[in-house]
Amino acid sequence: MTFLLGLLALGATLVLSIAWRRRGGASLLVAGSLVGAALLALAVLFTLFSPPKSLVGAPLSLDWGGGAALAAFVAAFLLAKTAAPADWRADLPEGVRPYFAKGPLASFALGVSSGFPFAMIGATLTTRLAQTGIDKSTVTAFTLAILVYNFKFLWAWIVDSVPIPVLGRLGQRVSWLIVAGLLVVAATINLALVVPDPANIWPTVTAAVLMGAAGATYDIVIDGYRIEVLQPHELGYGSGMSQYGWRIGSVAAGAIALVVAGQAGWTAGYAACAVFALPAILTGLIVGEPARHRAPAERRSIATVARGIWGPFVQFFAREGALIVLLFILVHKIGDTLANLTFRLLFNDLGFSNDEIAFYDVSLGFLAYMLGIFLGGVLYARMGMKRSVMLSLILMAVSNLSFAALAAAGHSNLGLAGAIGFENIASGVGGVVVIAYFSALTDLRFTASQYALISAGASIVGRFITGTTAGSLIEAMGYANFYLFTTVIALPGVALYWWMMRSGLVDRSIGSAGQAR
Repeated sequence: MTFLLGLLALGATLVLSIAWRRRGGASLLVAGSLVGAALLALAVLFTLFSPPKSLVGAPLSLDWGGGAALAAFVAAFLLAKTAAPADWRADLPEGVRPYFAKGPLASFALGVSSGFPFAMIGATLTTRLAQTGIDKSTVTAFTLAILVYNFKFLWAWIVDSVPIPVLGRLGQRVSWLIVAGLLVVAATINLALVVPDPANIWPTVTAAVLMGAAGATYDIVIDGYRIEVLQPHELGYGSGMSQYGWRIGSVAAGAIALVVAGQAGWTAGYAACAVFALPAILTGLIVGEPARHRAPAERRSIATVARGIWGPFVQFFAREGALIVLLFILVHKIGDTLANLTFRLLFNDLGFSNDEIAFYDVSLGFLAYMLGIFLGGVLYARMGMKRSVMLSLILMAVSNLSFAALAAAGHSNLGLAGAIGFENIASGVGGVVVIAYFSALTDLRFTASQYALISAGASIVGRFITGTTAGSLIEAMGYANFYLFTTVIALPGVALYWWMMRSGLVDRSIGSAGQAR
């Protein structure tokens, strides 16, 4: 019923927008499409993660439902130009208008393509391996494929400085979007064709690592393109739209892989997700090449290659206070990362069922994160970059306390909903404003290389500590004290950023990407 209501909302929106195109047609188109899309998303999430007893074990057909939803969205896209006036953005409410500028809309599509490779080698691959009969110790070892993302800065200079033959005529960023996107498609198909075998797991390991390398390369290109296509005043909105796209892309790809795999096998499930590589490619072809601040070198010499490799890092570390900024990047999210990667252990030990975890952690958490992203964009616009980042750091640190309270209270659905809701809202806010700040740190000549370094540094410490000490800390301290500990170790990052604000280092650390142009 919810699914049908979503389709009806989209259809009614199109009809009324065309009829009233001179009387707020654009606002109606956007609002109705959002309502319809939300109803469709709720229907899919409910069916996948919290089905009623009458649906348990029943096959989920994609034939008419998926086709109808796809047709509705295609119709919305094709009729949007007819339904909305030429200056349709001016007709939107002031608070919503910036999200629909060219740069933020492009960021959304880029985020969709950026999110799905991570899902393919994350929870989706874990499920596939578990269902194949691979033991738990081997399954957890596949997290090494995700670590490829933390070393992407090692080859990011290639994306910044090496032109693509023939395709290079489209521009450095657009040509690399096409090449990296095709690499991701190939890696996805390769991972689809590999059949996990408990007796010989290495072909699957190789395919997962190749998927991680292709996804990381796509990330490098996407981040560079996103930063360059956004104006400085759009960084907050663009980061928010990128986070929306990333979360939707990862969740949708994971859900589609599970549903298709249930009907046609894992090979078809993975292969179907290759289509998520297309939004970024199409964005590059439609929006075009952003203004380049450094032309790729035509003649390759040893000196030129050396400058391409070291130039971005030399430029970054030559700035005043660069080491302090790097220290902040490394430590600002330690507590949050350490806590986030242990939540499922807590839920399991507190006796929550799989249905409860699926509903609250996946469905409710998804909606709360979407709300947090929207609030992050609003806070960035109203408070400015510095104060909104400070607030987000405090929220992310304090959110860990809610899980300490849950651990002390025991099994409580209300407590679980409150903790997950608070944590996801805080993460959504931080995902917008902190990423906007990190994007502003880059130099427009080296956006891909420098953002690859920054994004890798932002997570590597937390992941390393989690992988080496989280389990033993929980056993020694208990869950409640562990989450109190994660709050405490988040405070140095908050204090460091407060000092950077007071000393003016935040302003002085901004690169050309965050300056008016």
